[in-house]
Amino acid sequence: MLSDQTLAYGKHIMTALLGVDAQYRSESDDEAGLAVLNMDTEGTFSPEPFASYGEAHARFEALRNEAVGLPEADRRVYYDQLCHSTLAFITWRSQGAPFTTQLTDFLHVPAQPASQEQLDALRSQMRALLHQMGYGGDLATQCAAWENHHRVPPDEVPGVLQELMDEAWDRTEASLLTIPAPKSDGMQVVPVSGVSFNARCNYLARRVELNIDPILTRPGLKHLTLHEGYPGHYVQFKLRETMFREGTAPADVLLSVVNTASSSVFEGIADAGLAMLDWIETDDDRLQALMNRYRAGIGTGAAWQMHALGWPKERVTQWLRRHNLMGGEGWVMNRMGFISSPSRAVLIWSYWWGEPVVAAAWERVPVERRPAFLRFLYGRMHSNASVAMFN
Repeated sequence: MLSDQTLAYGKHIMTALLGVDAQYRSESDDEAGLAVLNMDTEGTFSPEPFASYGEAHARFEALRNEAVGLPEADRRVYYDQLCHSTLAFITWRSQGAPFTTQLTDFLHVPAQPASQEQLDALRSQMRALLHQMGYGGDLATQCAAWENHHRVPPDEVPGVLQELMDEAWDRTEASLLTIPAPKSDGMQVVPVSGVSFNARCNYLARRVELNIDPILTRPGLKHLTLHEGYPGHYVQFKLRETMFREGTAPADVLLSVVNTASSSVFEGIADAGLAMLDWIETDDDRLQALMNRYRAGIGTGAAWQMHALGWPKERVTQWLRRHNLMGGEGWVMNRMGFISSPSRAVLIWSYWWGEPVVAAAWERVPVERRPAFLRFLYGRMHSNASVAMFN
């Protein structure tokens, strides 16, 4: 259980974050905002009325000082980093900041893309696995043949994803945790096109908005099922909401705030679902897991080229086309849309960092301690540093 002091602090930082979100929305054309989800649908918390970013900066300096005195070590670390992220975001909006500084100060990750050595290692592993499965030729040829074999026609995609989501719900409850809702509360699949994401969990509408522009395979849809639904984003949001109502989670769990220390773990929980459910059944699942890592890596490479090296958009697009291996033009274009947004570009690093951080924390926990770890993981916000502090 968290202390009363920390629960009270959560209310203070909740209203302060809403205040920065309101300030950001008022001076930008970003309709999604900084707080892209607010589960406080009853309006219990109101934004602090900051007249300027200067006022917001002073408030978060005070909150950062206050975090030092919180009783729980992981909360001291997390809230210090959250305040650091928000102060950096305020500075970026009011004064500007280099892309490298955004990476280190928003997300608290190194200011560098996935290395050539890391990408080469992933390519080698995929090539060896595809060869083992009987696919010949170079890696691009192998990937094209595998993708063609497993491709799901666009008109069948919503039905296949819904079927996988039903199974994922059952597996989550059978082997991981009890979802505090009936299955009828779960997500419905809605196909979309021309968007800058692969899929999105629209929690308040209970919809998984699935981009059908990329080439989609059944193993790829299985990954999206776990990521957007169960035990990923839907379960994250449902448990946060429930635990706050029960009085065991701080108020700020009701928000999903981008460009902060929580971004990597947020995506990491969603991407670690395959391992957490022990649902790796075939070499196709193993290949998809490698492809997910590879795609996250080349996403950081493309964003780095555009925002740190200043490459023109068409040059970056051509690079991504040469390296994408799967997904076709639809995948290339939605990634380019994602990384082209100055207010979202650094978030591509959260996919690269998130899964290894969460998966490593999961593997370290003895089986008998995993229920407690899951409450720790889902019941409070985390940074890469704080999620490793479970004991």
